[in-house]
Amino acid sequence: MTLTELRYIVTLAQEQHFGRAAERCFVSQPTLSIAVKKLEDELGVALFERSKSRVQSTPLGDEIIAQAQQVLEQTARIKEMASAGKDQLSSPLNIGAIFTIGPFLFPHFIPQLQHIAPDMPLYVEEGYTATLRKRLRKGELDAIIVALPFNEPDVVTQALYDEPFVVLMTKDHPLAAQSTILPEDLNGHDVMLLGEGHCFRDQILKACPNLRPSLENNNASRTAAEGSSLDTLRHMVASGLGITILPLSAAEASAYAPDVLVTRPFAQPAPQRTVALAWRASFPRHKAIDRLRQAINQCQISKPE
Repeated sequence: MTLTELRYIVTLAQEQHFGRAAERCFVSQPTLSIAVKKLEDELGVALFERSKSRVQSTPLGDEIIAQAQQVLEQTARIKEMASAGKDQLSSPLNIGAIFTIGPFLFPHFIPQLQHIAPDMPLYVEEGYTATLRKRLRKGELDAIIVALPFNEPDVVTQALYDEPFVVLMTKDHPLAAQSTILPEDLNGHDVMLLGEGHCFRDQILKACPNLRPSLENNNASRTAAEGSSLDTLRHMVASGLGITILPLSAAEASAYAPDVLVTRPFAQPAPQRTVALAWRASFPRHKAIDRLRQAINQCQISKPE
């Protein structure tokens, strides 16, 4: 059994296709196939079920592959520890963030990170929480920025900051005359929300359960089209389709003039979300995580007046 063979089975489990797995491992398909079969023969068990259309790990294979992933991560950590003089801040760091955080946080903390870790390239991507969770587990991302609650075995989660929600509307909307908004004030108004799959939508409905009947009955509240973003909701509000609820960072990122769109805070206790950083407990580059956390903490996360 070799580390190369372990890497092959982990990659094959992720891709579920010999050809794609071989490409990722930079070997020919026969080479990878022979190595996987050799490991199965050595262990005396079948790690994968093979068919013409896909390759799927067996239940026992799932356990062995999960252990193989840990072995590979621990091997990387051993190499890191052995290279005592190697700078943990010189290798690329792969970061993911959910759609409702990334576009509004990246522009603030990336310059800070470049200042305190100038030799560490940063790769960023956005996605749904479920997608980022899987990519973190597979080692395709080093850390992710999500909203709590977020629980995952063998993953460290640390809260970064709390961010309040605000109501976005046109300047001439009736609710603009109020200094604060109660959840029940939204009743009877066209409230536009993100589609299914966005955790921010679930957080709004938890904070404002009075919106659920409208959604279920297709009355006042509207769901934006699949793939829509918070920016899309902002444009829809500006066009006069209704109002929406945004995290404060997204509301403040508006390119519209203040005489077009305005925000109003919720009355206390105002709904909010907790933004958190999550990374695998076995990830060896602790200094990189520390610098990332430091850069985010140095950002000024504003609060409504």
